[in-house]
Amino acid sequence: MTNGRFPSPSPAPTDARVGAVQLAALIGSIVIAAVVGIWAYVFPREFYDSFPAVLGEWISQDGPFNEHLIRDHGAQYLALGLASVFGLICRSQVGYRLLGVAWTTFGVLHFAYHVTHLAHMTVSDQIGQITVLALAGLLGVGLFISPRREGRR
Repeated sequence: MTNGRFPSPSPAPTDARVGAVQLAALIGSIVIAAVVGIWAYVFPREFYDSFPAVLGEWISQDGPFNEHLIRDHGAQYLALGLASVFGLICRSQVGYRLLGVAWTTFGVLHFAYHVTHLAHMTVSDQIGQITVLALAGLLGVGLFISPRREGRR
């Protein structure tokens, strides 16, 4: 059906099946969002002083403490994480793709900033940070990988 000028969009897929890659990406995103979001929002000074703890102390190397900025960062992670929990409960391919857009956009932009601001870090911190951010960004991409349809080989 058309409105005279443009064809009507195809109906959105409402397939509630979830692929293994999508589920793993969503769970990984939720875990990251919970850890980073809670840590940054609830304990901003501790986040600044020691994130990511086992891999180094990346935030404090990048400028003076700013509680507002760190709490906003935590709130953003918590918002993405809560949307992801909702996606886990109300499964649909449209929802997973929307979450994929949000997580991938954030992941690419976050990665792009950090990959161009490495001079103040040790080589091991540079490698650790870029690796972690690349893997986190790939979780967003994983949300786009829908399950195989039965009968396809």
